[in-house]
Amino acid sequence: MVPHLTTALTGPLLELERRFLDATPQIERWLRAQWNEHTPPFYSSTDLRNAGFKLAPVDTNLFPGGFNNLNPAFLPLCVQAAMSAIEKFCPDARSLLLIPENHTRNQFYLQNVAQIAAILKQTGLNVRLGSLNPDITQPTPVELPNGQSLLLEPLVRTGNRLGLDGFDPCAILLNNDLSAGIPAILQGL
Repeated sequence: MVPHLTTALTGPLLELERRFLDATPQIERWLRAQWNEHTPPFYSSTDLRNAGFKLAPVDTNLFPGGFNNLNPAFLPLCVQAAMSAIEKFCPDARSLLLIPENHTRNQFYLQNVAQIAAILKQTGLNVRLGSLNPDITQPTPVELPNGQSLLLEPLVRTGNRLGLDGFDPCAILLNNDLSAGIPAILQGL
C-alpha cells in the first residue's frame, strides 16, 4: 500500500510524490533506524502543510483528536503500527483502558475516540473506555452520528491500580492532556 498525495495542484506535487516513491526503501530504512534509536510517543499525529512544491511537518500533537479523519485505506497500517508499539512497551498486554477527555458533547472528538478504540481492538486487545467525568456514575452508552456507539464507564481505583468495575487492565492509554489539573482518582498512581 503506497500513499498518494492529493491536491488541486498537480504539477510539482507529482514530481515530489515520484521522488518519495523512488526513495521508499531508503526512507523506510532511515525511519526504522530512528524508531529504534529514539522511542517516540505511543501515538501522536503530525500536521503537514502542502505548498504544492514542498511538504512540511508543522505541528505534532501528543493527544491527537483526528483519528476519525484517517483514510480508511490506511487503517491496516494503523493497526500494524499500533501492534508494533504495544509489543514494544508491553508485549504481554491483553487489555487496555482508554481514558478520553470529558468532551461528551463533542461528537467529532467521540468519533475520534471510537476510531482509536477500534484500531486498538484490531490489535487483539480487550479495550474499554473509562471516564474521568464525575457525571458518569454507571456504564453510559453514547450514540454517535456515524452509527457507532461508545460505552463510557466510571473509573475505579483500588489501591494504586486504576480500572473499571470487573476490569483490571494491563495498560492504560490516557488521551487527555490534564490541562484542567490532575483529578484526585489519578493522583499518586
